[in-house]
Amino acid sequence: WVGAHKIDAGTMQVGAMTAFITYAMMIVMSFLMLTMMSIMLPRAAVAADRIDEVIQTESSIHDAKEPEKVTTHNGVVKFFHVNFKYPGAEEDVLHDIDFTAEPGQTTAIIGSTGCGKSTLVNLIPRLYDVTDGSITLDGKDIRNITMSDLRDEIGFVPQKGVLFSGTIASNLRFGKDDAEIEKAAAIAQATEFIEAKDDKYESAIAQGGSNVSGGQKQRLAIARAIAKDPKIFIFDDSFSALDLKTDAALRKALAENVKDRTVIIVAQRISTILHAEQILVLDDGKIVGKGTHEELLKSCEVYQQIAKSQLSAKELGLEESEVALNE
Repeated sequence: WVGAHKIDAGTMQVGAMTAFITYAMMIVMSFLMLTMMSIMLPRAAVAADRIDEVIQTESSIHDAKEPEKVTTHNGVVKFFHVNFKYPGAEEDVLHDIDFTAEPGQTTAIIGSTGCGKSTLVNLIPRLYDVTDGSITLDGKDIRNITMSDLRDEIGFVPQKGVLFSGTIASNLRFGKDDAEIEKAAAIAQATEFIEAKDDKYESAIAQGGSNVSGGQKQRLAIARAIAKDPKIFIFDDSFSALDLKTDAALRKALAENVKDRTVIIVAQRISTILHAEQILVLDDGKIVGKGTHEELLKSCEVYQQIAKSQLSAKELGLEESEVALNE
């Protein structure tokens, strides 16, 4: 306002006014930057401390000082009276888990949310170590085998499928050629959506797989495990985002291609595990039922409740009289 009057009176040049405004803006911006820095520096210090804490933390899972070599590669997994509690917890999450998963068979684990299904399968690749009891692979305690040898035997598909930034092919490749990758994708029922993309197997995948759907992400994670061609497959509720048709097609293709492998499936849906040779029913960290679908329908109340909540009496093959009797 003052400047406008002075310019109007002819006592000041327009350039002087412009220079004044520019310098004033630079000073104000500098003060704003100082304010921002005072907010950002404490945040950065806290973040750096957290990162340093993670880097400095030593793993509680160590290889044995004199590890045993894996000589037989059959894929027999045995749980001997396993108990497990998380570090710092007061109660066991798993109590007296005892079963054998054999090659050529599907071992399914089912139970309500939070009953310990994922914890159980996480013990196999030694993401945690058992508190009591032992887990053996082909007769050797997994704590006496190096983690690299142990994990070479396992194809693990976690509950939340994680993909890495790169391409579809780079996510599936485990030192395999293109034909093996394509076969793995076909078994995982992923070929259809991959072929529909312009760049097919060279299509870009964003960090965490954020540019593909949940079902596509699960199928690619399953294909990645199949491409590894391990002796033991672990599917931790890896079919939950698939529709029933894709789920059935995937399980059919899987059964035909992994006949001599050990398959362990954690599932919520009865239809996914209907034909498993061994079904374990978990309830509050304990095995309350073990057997085939037909055996458990007769002997295990927890399994009956899960089955009836998902399938009709006709689908389960129960007579109406049995249903009435149970009710």
